[in-house]
Amino acid sequence: MKFPKPVLALLHGWGMNARVFDTLAACLADDFELRVLSLPGHGGREVLPRNTLQSWADDLAKQLPERSTLLGWSLGGQVAMRAALDHPRKISRLVLLASTPAFVATADWQAGMARDDLEAFGTALIADQTATLLRFLSLQTRGMTDQKAVLHALRQAFMSVPQADAGALASGLDMLRHTDLRAAVPQLVQPTLVVHGALDTLTSPAAGAWLAATLPLARQIVLPRAAHAPHLSHSLEVAAAIRGFVHG
Repeated sequence: MKFPKPVLALLHGWGMNARVFDTLAACLADDFELRVLSLPGHGGREVLPRNTLQSWADDLAKQLPERSTLLGWSLGGQVAMRAALDHPRKISRLVLLASTPAFVATADWQAGMARDDLEAFGTALIADQTATLLRFLSLQTRGMTDQKAVLHALRQAFMSVPQADAGALASGLDMLRHTDLRAAVPQLVQPTLVVHGALDTLTSPAAGAWLAATLPLARQIVLPRAAHAPHLSHSLEVAAAIRGFVHG
């Protein structure tokens, strides 16, 4: 008897679009029924009437069949955590890729980034999406033997879909500024795989370690040479970790 493949949904981060998962999706296509999703206002999707972490999480849950495995990258990881908290029947497992409960550092959260750094990145992205994203992706893939080809493919992929809506970008930046899920993380009952790059400067590896230690059912993988986009720089390793997590 042939059993159906498990559903794996992939959710990108702020300012990006679903095409950033092209390589990872190709690695996982034989093992999963893939749902590569876009945040509201990104990749040609309409902006929601109200754009908050909660509304984005509810919107996400509507697109998932029950008992899906959900991967969220960066801000997508925060949306995924909120959706898993509020819609546990939809989400049976989580993969948190380069994510964090809180992006901005505070007096009691040193694993965040400086607010000024976040604001500078946000201002640059809103001013010139294409140039800023390509600079970001160039940094994330630095050192790859085929970086030039990877960046060319990413550029073509990003140019093939509409840029993110300005209102959605502003709402997403507001989420990055203000979201703090630390108090809610211990309530996540789903088995969770935390994947982080040791060189990540946007979501500190310390944030990944905190998630792995605080989540009730978590395992962690740290990729020593990866930064904020392990699915681009180390796609084979990330794919193998996901297979082992879901099928192991």
